[in-house]
Amino acid sequence: MEEKQYPFILFDLDGTLVDSVPDLAYCVDIAMQAVGLPPRGVDAVRCWVGNGIEKLMQRAVSGTMDEQPDERLFTPAYEAFLVAYKAHNGKRSTVYEGVIPALEWLTANGYKLACVTNKAEAFTLPLLAEKELEHYFSVVVSGDTCAHKKPHPDPLLFALDKLGGTPSQALMIGDSKSDIHAARAAGCAVFALPYGYNHGEDIQLYHPDRVLNSLAELPAVVAPGQ
Repeated sequence: MEEKQYPFILFDLDGTLVDSVPDLAYCVDIAMQAVGLPPRGVDAVRCWVGNGIEKLMQRAVSGTMDEQPDERLFTPAYEAFLVAYKAHNGKRSTVYEGVIPALEWLTANGYKLACVTNKAEAFTLPLLAEKELEHYFSVVVSGDTCAHKKPHPDPLLFALDKLGGTPSQALMIGDSKSDIHAARAAGCAVFALPYGYNHGEDIQLYHPDRVLNSLAELPAVVAPGQ
């Protein structure tokens, strides 16, 4: 077999492998009810996700992308969300079409895979297990594994160190500008998916090396001619 162009492939989780917004929105609305705020709904949550649960809840409580929430409401809402999400994580989420065939092909052909997400480990590992994805990944880097989250490069570099690879050998695949910025800062190639969570912005605006409509396209791109 020819030498692989990208023997190490890093995947984001939410919005890349799994559509987790239905779970997140359900639990956000439970938290909103707990503090007397109106439900936010799936569409709003889909725009707010991607920077970790604490940031999601700041946005949910304030009802905006950037304003700071009332701390008297944020703390109990955040606590209510954590309780709800622990109970409901993965129950309404779905694995995107094309994900399983791509992961099966990559592992069968000797690629080393990691999942690199901003989701806390307490929620990442159960979600991967619930969706039967955990066995594809030699390394899982969660939002609290390193001192920094994406878009900082540290989570990607940590994953590559554990995999035994270097940035020049690696490909990051994600759905958001955080994934693209992290990959650029780490020195990795980066492919993007257009169907995930990028705060309502077209992912093309951030100039990934390639946009895939589905992960089903990935084998033909990383190993053309096979």
